[in-house]
Amino acid sequence: MKAKKNVWTIVGGGNGGQSLAGHLGIMGYEVRLCDIMQETVDIINEQGGVFLTEGVVEGFGKVDFATCDIAKAVKGADIVTVVAPALAHATIARNLSGVLEDGQTVFIHPGATGGALEFAKIFRDNGCKADVTISEAMSLIYACRSSKRGTASIKGIKKSLMMAAFPANRTDETVEKIRCAFPQMYAGKNVLQTSLENLNSVMHPGPTILNTANIESDRKWKYYYDGITPSIGAFVEKLDGERQAVGKELGLELKSIVEWYDILYGAKGKNLTEICRNNPAYAGIDGQKQIETRYILEDIPMGLVPMMELGDLLGVKTDRMAMIVKLGGYLLDRKFSDTGRTLKKLGLDGMSKEEILNYVETGKRQ
Repeated sequence: MKAKKNVWTIVGGGNGGQSLAGHLGIMGYEVRLCDIMQETVDIINEQGGVFLTEGVVEGFGKVDFATCDIAKAVKGADIVTVVAPALAHATIARNLSGVLEDGQTVFIHPGATGGALEFAKIFRDNGCKADVTISEAMSLIYACRSSKRGTASIKGIKKSLMMAAFPANRTDETVEKIRCAFPQMYAGKNVLQTSLENLNSVMHPGPTILNTANIESDRKWKYYYDGITPSIGAFVEKLDGERQAVGKELGLELKSIVEWYDILYGAKGKNLTEICRNNPAYAGIDGQKQIETRYILEDIPMGLVPMMELGDLLGVKTDRMAMIVKLGGYLLDRKFSDTGRTLKKLGLDGMSKEEILNYVETGKRQ
């Protein structure tokens, strides 16, 4: 007898959410989509799904229903996948706290830095009684865009992608559940590894700030092809070294950004600039035309800030990260160090390194 396919609920109807819904629908899964935008919900319901065009996956993916009602979307689902900006994670976690059911997997895709830990703290603080497994991927599996509601384009799919569960002793069973649809998923050591392998925090804030002149000009430009110049690429590689140093103090051998591009996309080159220009998945990604984008508003507070806080706890210097956090705050008149994912928001405040490592492994605070 053929095993029953998992039922997927996707929370988030943006680029990634619609791409995932369409792809899963094409693969024959039962899919529900929940979004806060009624217009997106109406269009997907009217069409009966999502069209995937002009990409590596094309066709029509059936969506069983779309809704703004998160309780309706979650009821009876096996996998609840959050594909939304990290800035919305806290709100989504609070909304999920009272509607989750025993045995469900909450898959934050991606988790940015500390996504699973933030969800766990909010579930605990809000009295979530359901026995669920929280998991996260280190990044979104797609390079994708949605030019209009109900239609998406998957430009590229990562060849392999790390994920982990919280607590880590549930990782293997969770990976197998997700691999039914995405066999390229593999297990990381724990959610500290998936969080610190958040490449968006390395590739987005610094280059965006350093390309302010391009952003505020009348010129059209390509973010990765034009924006990662040799000097900017060299800066990013050194900032990436700070990320690896934080991981090393936690017993994690993190791969460099250069190694990751080969693993994820098969993109190679002598340096980061050449690698980005050799990555066909990036060919269609335009540079932004305003400075206030997720590349700063999300990837600084939800990426660099928690990495810096971990670095401070562990005695690791993160000077380049600190510079980008401050400069981004000065440009946008924000205090990212106050609004970001602090250790307190992750439920790690007051813990030693050893206590943090035990917590992510067992889910138990000492």
